[in-house]
This record gives sequence, C-alpha cells and structure tokens, in this order.
Amino acid sequence: MAQARKQPGVERIYRDDRIEVTWEPALCIHYGACYGQLPQVFRPRERPWVRLEEAEADEIARVVQDCPTGALGFTRLDGGPQEEVPDEPVIELDPEGPMYIRGRVRIQREGELLREPTRVALCRCGQSKNKPYCDSTHLKIGFRDAPEGEA
Repeated sequence: MAQARKQPGVERIYRDDRIEVTWEPALCIHYGACYGQLPQVFRPRERPWVRLEEAEADEIARVVQDCPTGALGFTRLDGGPQEEVPDEPVIELDPEGPMYIRGRVRIQREGELLREPTRVALCRCGQSKNKPYCDSTHLKIGFRDAPEGEA
C-alpha cells in the first residue's frame, strides 16, 4: 500500500479505494484506541504501520473516531458515512491527563486560527512542548487534578 505525505514529517496518508486515513504524529499521544481495538490494521511497530486491507472500512472508521486526540482522521471514498460530529462540543477531563474535546471547536492563539478539529487533546499540566496540545508530559511529571476544594 502506498504511503504519502502531505508535508514531510507532519502528516501521513494511507489510502485504498474505500477509505483514506490520515495520521498527524505531532498530535499523537499513543492513547492506544487504534491498535487496542484493531491490531491487525494499526501496527505501531511495523512500517507502514497502517494496513487498511486488513479490515472493513466501517470498522476502520469506527476505530479512527475513537482516537481522542484527532491524530487519526478518515475520509470515506466508497460513499460510506463520514465522521459524525456532535452538535455541541463535549469536554472530558482526564484526572491524570489532558482535556479531551469532541465536536466542532476553533483553537486560536492571539487571534490566529491554529485548527478547527472535531477531536483534540489539550494540555492541562502546563508542561507540554506542543502547547496547546497534549504531548503526554503529564505521565512523566505525575500530573493529577487537585481534589475538589483543594488548590
């Protein structure tokens, strides 16, 4: 299977006649939803690490949508359903990690639009080298939310 890059080192595209899967390494925190649910397709220790021919497009799309960071995305090429986006953003706080947001959001810095993702993991520990996005630094520093009422 061909592996293309939109921008060197930034995004990889895996495509067949049914589905196109994109991967943005800068957003990936190795959450594991992809290889945990569909290990025959997502093989992080192999190259290419995405093997679309190993599953149905519906399965691949379902698993890609479970990527909470938006590092994985997809476009159906076979007329199948595209990603469903909630009408309103849903925010989930990981007590030991990032803020996960699902839904249409605009991320801006000083008035400049950075992204308009439908899934993103934002840093809450303050130590990410990829702010505002999580880079898993919270694991290295032992970040935890303060219990309610404590600072």
